[in-house]
Amino acid sequence: MSNKGDAPERGDVKAGARHGPPPVPDDLLGLAAVIAHQLKSPVSSASTIIRTVLGGFAGEITPKQRELLQAADRKCLESIATAQRLLAIHRLTSGQSEPEALNLVALLPEIVRPYFERARERSQELVVDIQAEKAVIKTERGAFEEALRALLENALRYTPNGGRIRLGLEVVSGRWGRVRLTVGDSGIGIPESERARIFEPFFRGSNAREMSRSGTGLGLVLVKAVAEAAGGGISAGKGDLGGAELAMELPANTRDSVVRLLKGETHMHKPRKVVIIGGVAAGPKVASKIIRLEPDAEVTVVDKGRVLSYAGCGLPYYVSGVVKDEKELFSTAAGAVRDPVFFQKVKNVKVHNSTEALEIDRAAKRVRVKSLIDGHGEWLAYDQLALCTGARAVRPKLPGIDLKNIFSLHGVEDAEGVKAALEESRAKDVVIVGGGLIGVEMAEALVEKGCRVTMVEMLPQIMPILDWEMARLVEHHFEEQGVKVMTETTVTEFLPAEGGTGRVGRVRTTKGELPVDMVILAMGVRPNADLARAAGLEIGVTGAIRVDDRLRTSDPAIYAAGDCVECTSIVTGKPCYVPLGSTANKQGRVAAVNICGGDEAFPGVLGTTICKVFDFSVAKAGLNEGMARQGGFEIETCLVPGPDRAHFMPAARMIMLKLVAERGTGRLLGVQAVGAGECAKRIDVAATAITAGMTVDQVSKLDLAYAPPYAEAMDNIITACNVMKNKLEGRVVGVTPMEVKTSLDAGAGFTFLDVRSPAEFEQVRLPGAVNIPLGALRGRLGELDKSRPVVAFCKISLRGYEAALVLRQAGFKDVRMMDGGLAMWPYEKIGKG
Repeated sequence: MSNKGDAPERGDVKAGARHGPPPVPDDLLGLAAVIAHQLKSPVSSASTIIRTVLGGFAGEITPKQRELLQAADRKCLESIATAQRLLAIHRLTSGQSEPEALNLVALLPEIVRPYFERARERSQELVVDIQAEKAVIKTERGAFEEALRALLENALRYTPNGGRIRLGLEVVSGRWGRVRLTVGDSGIGIPESERARIFEPFFRGSNAREMSRSGTGLGLVLVKAVAEAAGGGISAGKGDLGGAELAMELPANTRDSVVRLLKGETHMHKPRKVVIIGGVAAGPKVASKIIRLEPDAEVTVVDKGRVLSYAGCGLPYYVSGVVKDEKELFSTAAGAVRDPVFFQKVKNVKVHNSTEALEIDRAAKRVRVKSLIDGHGEWLAYDQLALCTGARAVRPKLPGIDLKNIFSLHGVEDAEGVKAALEESRAKDVVIVGGGLIGVEMAEALVEKGCRVTMVEMLPQIMPILDWEMARLVEHHFEEQGVKVMTETTVTEFLPAEGGTGRVGRVRTTKGELPVDMVILAMGVRPNADLARAAGLEIGVTGAIRVDDRLRTSDPAIYAAGDCVECTSIVTGKPCYVPLGSTANKQGRVAAVNICGGDEAFPGVLGTTICKVFDFSVAKAGLNEGMARQGGFEIETCLVPGPDRAHFMPAARMIMLKLVAERGTGRLLGVQAVGAGECAKRIDVAATAITAGMTVDQVSKLDLAYAPPYAEAMDNIITACNVMKNKLEGRVVGVTPMEVKTSLDAGAGFTFLDVRSPAEFEQVRLPGAVNIPLGALRGRLGELDKSRPVVAFCKISLRGYEAALVLRQAGFKDVRMMDGGLAMWPYEKIGKG
């Protein structure tokens, strides 16, 4: 590029010179800014409404309607861009913004980068020619960026396909003199007779009008205003490429300011730009909290799905009909639907739903996205980025997996598909593949819809959050409700139904074939960390994104929260992956605080979980027995059933608890709960105690609420801790039902002593047990062989514990109590119970 110095080329006209157009009146820019401010919000709302309709929130639309709506949306976006330019420039020219030192050598490539792709689409050659090591000016960054974009937009618009565009930067008139920025092209040029007028408001050149290209006639007016506000000017002429060349000359900043800039001491005052990828749980929480902390922040949420901020855990209840309308799943408690319009109007958050994030450019701090509605792509700049990409359902690569009526349940669309299949094909035989949380909740929903349900699980038990004997109690409950449970069974193939419908008709397993009308895949989820991995962010041992306790990734400008994130176990301090909606919301809040400059830590998780299985609650907090042993803990366990309130209250229901504690310290490590009683509050107490590092002795002395309608005088969790204390202190020796069953099957010589009443024994009993009621035990000690071990039990083993004390006092050497009693025996029983 040639150095033209301060003098414009012959025939050029420099804006602001003696014979040039009059300066832009202040009242024009002020009026334009007022209009822009008033129009920006309604036009943005109109664009959001259009995108909401395009996204299918208002029902199906025809192809022609889609085409027209897309065109309207493009016009809205153009109008918003114009309003943003006007507002940024008015802030500069009216002194409402604080100028800052900008190093154009570093800034220009960042601004120009998106235009390379647009130029390639039109086979245009775009060249950036920077002939300076430093080129520092002082102005308002937003206004300058908009001015440069306006120059580039003009060049792209008026240069034909296959043409050339060049952006040049150099320092003229000495090392610290003036900065010259030029944008030249091989396009239609500007007639010499009109060059004096192109900087006038609303003037458009004759050749531009002949091309019928869109434009307001304000772009160069605003560029001129920016140049003059920065102490410079702009000129128009014919460039080396044959078309127009617009040259902006600005005073270079002083050497001292350059030094301060290079040292990072310059002040930049601008609204924070945050892009959030993911709009289900963590993402909306991040967005909402940021806006509460920094109302002027520019927050954008990008989500691939159509529906935003929905309650995924409510999907089984939508399938069953408990939730009547899907909109209830993504509505506020007040009934407002959390669609893009809601987020913009209520939260001041821009939402791009049905939009996929394709790439993170960490160096330029931007994200490339693509609309799944119209294919439109763009780059979104950010100061901070939040990855809330969630998890994806496991979908095995098995023969026949793509047959119709095979569903996952990982979104509202999946639930709609299940409902449609239930209604249209009258599906009756359903196989659920997987026995995790979603699987067990879906089983109830499908039974409620009149289906015959079979649950197939490849592991030895369903619900791996529980230990085997607790999971077995849940399996028994399923079977009582008519659900067939097949554990240690693997699905190998899905076979089509007869008649060529393309629907699934049979499921082949390692234990035979099952006829089906529908299949639900519920084999769990995996973290959706592909975007983070492609961007070079650190991935943890669990396959999820590794973050610190502030939820920062390995890039300090990028945060992550929700089901895509690797957590830390509060108990073990080791990495874990526990995808839960409750965790996602808490992490979203913490991430937002830290994005806004706060310092808040996320302590980790216990994996506290609860779900409904017909009239049972199933819950867990902390470590189960298997996890504790794998973690290297030396542990003791106990099984303690009991009524959830005073036994004489008509509403009393059974809760079956399992505690895991550390030997030596007595620290409570984990609690599991199963039963028809009120499990939630006991698990919440347990979660609090485990988080606080409390011992079972401390928990046993908690001052919990008591009244007969709500609890026993000694609450279930307190009673369970007392049982654990007795075992830890050696006051009683316990034995698990599994150990008893193993001994019975092996023919071991011991007395299996049932100390319930004869009536109870007659109704239901365990194989190999002998019955001596507790009240008669002291008088019938002679019937028992002191040389044989004794295992005592009753319904819940309270009487079994008392019987063990009596026997030990009477000289029996080997006496044990069976944990959990008859209530928590996970095997077959004899009789009516």
